[in-house]
Amino acid sequence: MPERWLSALVAAGAVPASHVPQGSPGRADLEEVAGAEPVEDAILAVRPVTSEELPATVCFLDGIQYHKVIAYDGVVPVVRAHVAAAARRRGRDRRLRTAAGASRELLVTAVAALRPPVREAVEGSPLELVDLATADVAQPARALEAARGAVEHARVELERAVAEGIAASLDATEWLVIDGLLSESAVLAEHPRALGVIKSHGAQYFTGAELERALTLPAGHRSSVFRPRGRARHEVYSWYQRLWPWEGNDLLYGLLRVEARPHPATVERASRLAGWLAAERAPLSLPDARWDRLLYPIWDVESYLKARVPRDLLPAPGSRLPVAAS
Repeated sequence: MPERWLSALVAAGAVPASHVPQGSPGRADLEEVAGAEPVEDAILAVRPVTSEELPATVCFLDGIQYHKVIAYDGVVPVVRAHVAAAARRRGRDRRLRTAAGASRELLVTAVAALRPPVREAVEGSPLELVDLATADVAQPARALEAARGAVEHARVELERAVAEGIAASLDATEWLVIDGLLSESAVLAEHPRALGVIKSHGAQYFTGAELERALTLPAGHRSSVFRPRGRARHEVYSWYQRLWPWEGNDLLYGLLRVEARPHPATVERASRLAGWLAAERAPLSLPDARWDRLLYPIWDVESYLKARVPRDLLPAPGSRLPVAAS
C-alpha cells in the first residue's frame, strides 16, 4: 500500500491499526443440514474406488483472501484486502505451470459512516473501494464480519471468473479441478470435465445412519453419488471419499466431498474419478496442517498465490505488546 496515502488517512483523523482478524486467510463454511437426494443407490452406500490413469493434462485452480484492519475512524474499521485466484496446468511432463490468474486490491469500509476528512482520504485511495452498509458497522464485531463477508464475496467472484475462463479454453481431453464448489457457477456445474473438491464440511447433507456412513467411510472408498439440496445454486452430483484412514484421528480426517456435473456419465465413472483424485495425494502437502485433505496440485497453486500476497497484509511476527514511543 502506498505509504503516502496511508499517511493522508491518518492525517485526516483516522487512528492507525494493524490487526488481522481471526480466520482472515480462508473462506467461512455454512453450518447446516442442507439435504440430499439419492442418485446411484436408494440409500447412501459405501463403494470402493478404483485405480485410474491420470489425465494427461489437468488445470488445478484455487483462490486466497487476506484482509487486515489498517485504521479506525471512531469505531468504524477501514480494512485493506487482497483476493487472488490462479490456475496451474500440468501437462505430460508432470510440471505445473501458471495458465491464468487475477487479483484485486480492496479497501473495505462503510463510507457514509466516516467523518468527511477521513471519507475524502478513503475515496482518494488507489485501491478498489468496497462500501459496506452503515447498519453493518453499528458494532465493531459486526463490522469485521461484514468486511470478511465482502472480501469472501470478492474472492468467490474472482475464482469463478478465472475458472470459467479456463473451462472455456479446455481441449477435448483436458480436465479442471477446482478447490471449492462447482455449484456456484452454471458454466462449471454443467462442464463434462470439471470437478470441485471440498475439504471443509460445515454443511451436512445427511442425518442418522446415512450421516454416520458418510463420515465413517474407510480409506480408499467413496459414498454413492447423490444430488445436494438446499445450498447448491446450480444442480450438481456429489460424493464423499476418504483419502486416509480416520481411525485414531478424527471423523473428518482425509475426507473430501466432490462435485461434478449432473449426468449419468458422472455416476458411471465416479469410482474411477475418485481413484484419480486419491492418486493426487502424492507428494504430501506438507507442512500444511490440512495435508490429509489437501491435494498436492491444489497446495501448489495456493503456495504460488501466497508467495504473491502483499507483505503488509501478513501477520507481523513477534509480540503485540505495546512499543514505547521513541
